[in-house]
Amino acid sequence: MSDTTRFPDPVYQETVLAPLFEGAKAHYATHIQAINRAHLVMLSETGILAQDTASALARALTAIDTEVDVPSLTYTGEHEDYFFLVESELKRRLGPDVAGALHTARSRNDMDHTVFKMALRGRTDAFMAQAIALADALVATARRERDTLIVAYTHGQPAQPTTWGHYLGAVIEVLLRDLARLDAACSALDHCPMGAAAITTSGFPIDRHRMAELLGFTGPLENAYGCIAAVDYVTGLYSAMKLTFLHLGRVLQDLQFWTAFEVGQLYVPNSFVQVSSIMPQKRNPVPIEHLRHLASMTVGRCDAVVNTMHNTPFTDMNDSEGEVQVAGYAAFDSGARVLGLLCALIPACRVRDDRVAANMDAACVTVTELADTLVRVEGLSFRQAHEIAALTARAVIKAGQPLGAGYAAFLDAFEGETGRTPTLDADAYSTAVSPAHFVAARTRFGGPAAAPMNAAIAGYTRVLDRLRAVQAARLARITTAESARDAAFRRLTEE
Repeated sequence: MSDTTRFPDPVYQETVLAPLFEGAKAHYATHIQAINRAHLVMLSETGILAQDTASALARALTAIDTEVDVPSLTYTGEHEDYFFLVESELKRRLGPDVAGALHTARSRNDMDHTVFKMALRGRTDAFMAQAIALADALVATARRERDTLIVAYTHGQPAQPTTWGHYLGAVIEVLLRDLARLDAACSALDHCPMGAAAITTSGFPIDRHRMAELLGFTGPLENAYGCIAAVDYVTGLYSAMKLTFLHLGRVLQDLQFWTAFEVGQLYVPNSFVQVSSIMPQKRNPVPIEHLRHLASMTVGRCDAVVNTMHNTPFTDMNDSEGEVQVAGYAAFDSGARVLGLLCALIPACRVRDDRVAANMDAACVTVTELADTLVRVEGLSFRQAHEIAALTARAVIKAGQPLGAGYAAFLDAFEGETGRTPTLDADAYSTAVSPAHFVAARTRFGGPAAAPMNAAIAGYTRVLDRLRAVQAARLARITTAESARDAAFRRLTEE
């Protein structure tokens, strides 16, 4: 007995088809309109469709785009998705023969992945612009704070002096590598699946390069099977996004630690602080906590998309479409909040010089330079110099003295280890253990001294300028394509 049911099962409608329809309505309607127009122009230019048929379809599409209020549409079950709603409107206006001609040499398969790429392309361009803005803010702050001393930590313990600018330089370099991965993901979005049809292209003389051009892509994605099966444009993009927020999350952990009362080397201004409802003394830099959990949520949302593709067949499948695509957009939303808030917070923070100096004194963080100086000036092996420096540090810490006041302890350690008096006098010792000297002496490539920092900042700026140029060229190509497509489509309506 045949099944003549016209409408889908109500539960299937409610749980699957209606949410998909809402997603298409919210995110894909304009992209479907663009594909319809570009495909019609291509069919006309290649002679696949007669001029009168193409013109009738163009006028009908214009009317549908003008008259159908997409946001007010609700799913009724009459049409499986927004694509079929448009086709139904064309049938109502032109009859089934003419209406059906628009779908010549294409499938929902190649249309879907083209729509998804177009939606991701717009979001990724906006995301890249925000990430570049954050990098700009970090570069400007690193330049401003080039000489601002901080304590650098390893294994959660005070280690050596460096500068706030040098620390930010490390953050910038990771972010620039993240931007390079994101830019590569953008390149994967730049190839058009249209013309692959269901899986093998078409027997009609379609022009896939023209379709790509009209939709603002750099060209068609070559292998037709891959156009509908290869979802690395999704997994690559969300993997790159995930790494961005995983890496920023590590920086946020440092900021949380540095703002703790016991450390206190970073001051967060009142505009980013909340007070306790009961404890008057509390200054809670809660934006850092919000940044941390938003970054983690973004990582999780990216993982959700990538993991959905795990162990799926290499073919057309719903696992990479519809709701999965829409779910991924939440990662852009939470990620944008992280980038925007960080862009405001980092430049507003200031280093507390008094707390930095106190922590440096308490932890003897410059003692490495004392050992280095003994090797250079006294001709000792580094291991012997290391032992003298360690004895000096233990003595001043026990006495509750800063390292700079520990010349007597140094003399005892040096004479005890070498059996002679050092040539390093009190003034030279004081210089050797000075935090400013520690940083200034580190002039090697990548170090925190002024010269390598200036060179690094200039290099970061050049990289960002190149990324901006690539982004501008991509946006210009898309804008040019939109104008060309609209002009060619408009000519069809007038013929």
